[in-house]
Amino acid sequence: MLQQIASQAPWFFLVAVRCFSMILTVPLLSTNAVPRVAKIGLAGYTACLLFPNVDYTIWNINPNSIDYILILIGEGLIGIITGFYISMMFAAFSSAGQFFTYQMGFGASEVYDALSQVENPLMGQYLNLIAMLLFLQVSGFQKLFLGGVFRSFQSLNCHILLAHREVFLQFLLKGLTNMFFDAMLIALPMVGTLFLVSLSTGLLSKAAPQMNLLSEGLPISILCAFFLLTLLLPTMADFFCRSFETAFVRLETLFANVAPGPL
Repeated sequence: MLQQIASQAPWFFLVAVRCFSMILTVPLLSTNAVPRVAKIGLAGYTACLLFPNVDYTIWNINPNSIDYILILIGEGLIGIITGFYISMMFAAFSSAGQFFTYQMGFGASEVYDALSQVENPLMGQYLNLIAMLLFLQVSGFQKLFLGGVFRSFQSLNCHILLAHREVFLQFLLKGLTNMFFDAMLIALPMVGTLFLVSLSTGLLSKAAPQMNLLSEGLPISILCAFFLLTLLLPTMADFFCRSFETAFVRLETLFANVAPGPL
């Protein structure tokens, strides 16, 4: 194995670059909490496992030419696209938390989220953390490395990426559309209920001004939001798991559609 890698070092480096670029963009592994040495080691170990099954004859170029640099950039771009698509799934859950955070009174609670590496409200961080745990529970990383990395080497290279760039662009744009749609589906019961609570509080305060319900509206909204979140959490968890399964099916379908031959 080591002799094969040493004799085909330029092609092994292409495989490792695709794995490393995906690790740098996929959620949980891309955080600063994971040392850079661990990311490089994981990419190298993944490349060692994949390299015997990779048809590196498709890269019929001179390693000392400028074409090799362009192929290297293309392989890194394929890994980034794969990791970015997985990141869009988690962005849907984080965006859903942002939709109803402001209505429940936590609008000023934005802090740095170490998982998504952006400023995120508390509810966005909460849903993002639940999504991370469910992703691990449904063996998301196993499916990602088997279906997203191993299958991609069987069907995809930078030449196919350039030839089907419109397909990949439509795939990413559709992924962004599905992200906002999923976020709205997750947040819709919370947003609708909190809107009715705010509307009822406003009507009661107009009907009986001496009750001063507007000052009590914030704790009422928070209590209703947490109560409703407790009831909806099992349904949200099932929706998260179905979203992961659907995302992996779409990713493998994309690789199957652009493959030059049967997988």
